[in-house]
Amino acid sequence: MLPSFCNCFATFATMSTIIYPSPIFGPVHSRRLGVSLGINLMPADGKVCSFDCIYCECGLNHQHRPHLPRPTREEVRAALETQLQRMAAEGVLPDVLTFAGNGEPTGHPDFPLIIDDTIELRNRYCPSAKVSVLSNATMLGRPAVHNALLRVDNNIQKLDTVSADYINKVDRPQSTAYDVGRVVEQLSRFDGHVIIQTMFMKGTASIDGQSYSVDNTGEEYVAPWLEAVLAVRPQQVMVYTIDRETPTPGLLKATHEELDAIRDRVIAAGIPCTASY
Repeated sequence: MLPSFCNCFATFATMSTIIYPSPIFGPVHSRRLGVSLGINLMPADGKVCSFDCIYCECGLNHQHRPHLPRPTREEVRAALETQLQRMAAEGVLPDVLTFAGNGEPTGHPDFPLIIDDTIELRNRYCPSAKVSVLSNATMLGRPAVHNALLRVDNNIQKLDTVSADYINKVDRPQSTAYDVGRVVEQLSRFDGHVIIQTMFMKGTASIDGQSYSVDNTGEEYVAPWLEAVLAVRPQQVMVYTIDRETPTPGLLKATHEELDAIRDRVIAAGIPCTASY
């Protein structure tokens, strides 16, 4: 079931799938960001993502192939301005404008221009709000995307592990060119203007007749991940675990104690870190 604050904006949902409206949804109450107005640059009827994470709340890619197009830059701007005008009239403004939804937002061909529009509208209607992007870091090699992310307040990039085998089994990049080592280098090029977000979980996944552990809370995963985090030197790290039911059975939450221990190691290394359970 969806939390009560989501019932008003989910286009449709099953026990383990949320498909968000497009281009604007919410506001919603984010565990990590506060009152968030969502901006979804993917189609409203399906999922388009450069990852196919087995824990994704939007389901697996093949489960919701879209038939509608992505919203245009003009549609995003118009819808965002209308919603901000409505919220301003009601005296309830968002803490953050968050690019998220049914897939990877930086994959939209007009992503950099949409960021420009969003910053302009933010400055006009809710200047204290932050602009956040939740990304899986697959498009960081595009200079225009990199430069656009430098302009947002919260450049939040996924790095679940530095194990290529784990990534291929759990995050499942859709391009064979994905290289986590190169991603770490690209994250480092933000010179600290980046927030690392990492999903820690446990359990055993069963996919296509194969079963394998998805536990990345052990030292063999945490220690190399922490080394990569130190190389990137982000402004912050967010560690979290599963919050809703997943499209793949067998996945389990990391414990409070495990997340707290990882969080404390990051903080001890001199980087601010939060844990969400």
